[in-house]
Amino acid sequence: MRAVSRASPAGLAGVALLLALAAASLFVGAGHLSLARLTQDPAAWTLFAASRLPRTLAAVLAGAGLAVAGLVMQTLARNRFVEPMTAGGGQSAALGVLAVTLLWPAASLPMKMAAASAAALAASSLFVAVAQRLPPTQPLLVPLFGLAYGAVLGSALTFLAWRTDLLQYVEVWINGDFSGVLRGRYELLWLAAAATGLAWWAADRLTVLSLGRDASVGLGLDYAAMMRLGLVIVSVVSAITVTTVGMIPFVGLVAPNLVTRLVGDHLRRATPWAALAGACLTLGCDVLGRLLRHPYEAPVGTVLGVVGAAAFLWLLFGPRPARA
Repeated sequence: MRAVSRASPAGLAGVALLLALAAASLFVGAGHLSLARLTQDPAAWTLFAASRLPRTLAAVLAGAGLAVAGLVMQTLARNRFVEPMTAGGGQSAALGVLAVTLLWPAASLPMKMAAASAAALAASSLFVAVAQRLPPTQPLLVPLFGLAYGAVLGSALTFLAWRTDLLQYVEVWINGDFSGVLRGRYELLWLAAAATGLAWWAADRLTVLSLGRDASVGLGLDYAAMMRLGLVIVSVVSAITVTTVGMIPFVGLVAPNLVTRLVGDHLRRATPWAALAGACLTLGCDVLGRLLRHPYEAPVGTVLGVVGAAAFLWLLFGPRPARA
């Protein structure tokens, strides 16, 4: 009860922060935009509707989806130090996009997303299978394996892109950036929102899944089916994010850890707060990237690489709040 009572004010503060960041995102950028211009200049309204609003929605949807996907992946692997973008999910999704581009150059964006989802599903399944076989008394072995696994997949991606003269093309997928988001080019991220809702719907069963195979089966859970569902959620969110805005690191690592420190490990309670924290983190870093070198921009993936790493180090070595 103490954790819930502390989480309620934090949740209200998080909603207020998200609204403030969304307002800043709508009006911060290279092109001047204000409420007065929106009511007087048709070109300002076009900029708002075609670029600023889609970009803000894309940052919120991507951040929320990645945070919940990270929470689900940590549940599947039973380890708090993993997330899709640093454990092979993002790299494998980019490999899927590159493969379908080479085999079918005229493929549509949904087809690329389907190929990326299939590749991410295969890579995530292998990662979770290996992670579950590592000794639970050595929790740092799982993230170390994830880093090595992601590095191998990233090396394969870079080598294949180099051999096919597509390195510049691949850069679009491996470095998250919202500057190219326009109306008509971000709508697939609503599928990530649907996957987030699916995770919340299955939250109770995923929480039981975190107890392990024997305990889950003993409680009547279909362990294999729930494992497949969790992997599909992680893979779909990873693939949609990579194909739409590129790889965005650390959101799925920092946001779930921050939330579970405050509200506990039950996914039913933690999922909405993880989505809120991920949206705030991603949107805040996107706004910061626009301000650092204004009127130029720093990609959100670069900003999150610094901010996310610092936040994760604080989570590792900072004081832990006591929970009832």
